[in-house]
Amino acid sequence: MEFNELIKQFSERVCKIKDTIVTEEATKMSLIVPLFQLLGYDVFNPLEFCPEYTADVGIKKGEKVDYAILQDGMPSILIECKSCTDSLDKHSSQLFRYFGTTSAKFGILTNGIIYRFYTDLEESNKMDLIPFLEVDISQPKDATIIELKKFCKDNFDKEKIFSTAEELKYSNLIKDYLSKEMESPSEDFVKHILYYIYEGQRTQKVIEKYQPLVKKAFNSFINDLVNQKISSALSSNTESEQETETVVEDSNVSKIVTTEEEIEAFYIIRGLLAGIVPIEDIAHRDTESYFGILYKDNNRKPICRLNLDTKNKQLLIPDESKKFDRIYINSLNDLYEYKDRLIEVAQRYI
Repeated sequence: MEFNELIKQFSERVCKIKDTIVTEEATKMSLIVPLFQLLGYDVFNPLEFCPEYTADVGIKKGEKVDYAILQDGMPSILIECKSCTDSLDKHSSQLFRYFGTTSAKFGILTNGIIYRFYTDLEESNKMDLIPFLEVDISQPKDATIIELKKFCKDNFDKEKIFSTAEELKYSNLIKDYLSKEMESPSEDFVKHILYYIYEGQRTQKVIEKYQPLVKKAFNSFINDLVNQKISSALSSNTESEQETETVVEDSNVSKIVTTEEEIEAFYIIRGLLAGIVPIEDIAHRDTESYFGILYKDNNRKPICRLNLDTKNKQLLIPDESKKFDRIYINSLNDLYEYKDRLIEVAQRYI
């Protein structure tokens, strides 16, 4: 069974039993440990999934974190558990203290429903106060399931996860901010908008007057973007093939569907090229035939193409004459093996 289906089945089970659980220990045994078992860990082997792992903090000895996932005898992930009846908002400080005393690269704070994933993006060996990923197991989204899958035992690669954690963290924060402003524009946000469009004095009365209009315009703008994506025909030409991809519409709905896996691949490649190319210069464009990643959204400057909808996933990398070398990959993790070739392509356009 596919991983996303397993998670969704597990989510249904969690929703059925969570209201019957009232203690931290019951939360561990009924909700938390079963999830890590689902992720492929031997939860009954203390050499791999160690309960009550000792993490001495300063002069305090014998401090214990609920679980540690070990690799070669050293902790790679710390897991601090709370009861499913508790909010997590006041409990990150405990995990924060443990994190700096061990070699673990990731910390997870959970109440069996919400899982918050932390690392040390801001300062080495010091856990960030803001998680780079939050998973609500009672309402799992496809995008978060993809990120959760990276923590499966068979997939776990701390360097690869860390390389994309920063973009994931700040992308989520930006989306949360925009979502809140779209729902209820703050005075600061409205004042910022008025700076560019209103010539008069931006008094409190003026700000309050324009708040409803900013909300209406913001929502209208998003709707226009969505409608444009659906209704417009996309074309893609290359110097080598001179091909045109035409979107065939059925009842005004595009047949092009950009999948979560394609978006994840896009973020991976942006991460691989970070430091070589400004990330804002790396764009994607979907067609019926392939998912293209472009330099400065220019279809004459392809960085690569991906075909992930077929049984045999494909990565296509252009040579100097823009003829594409077709490479078959087993999973998105294989993209990391072609970092140097992708950098070589991008550098040709700089």
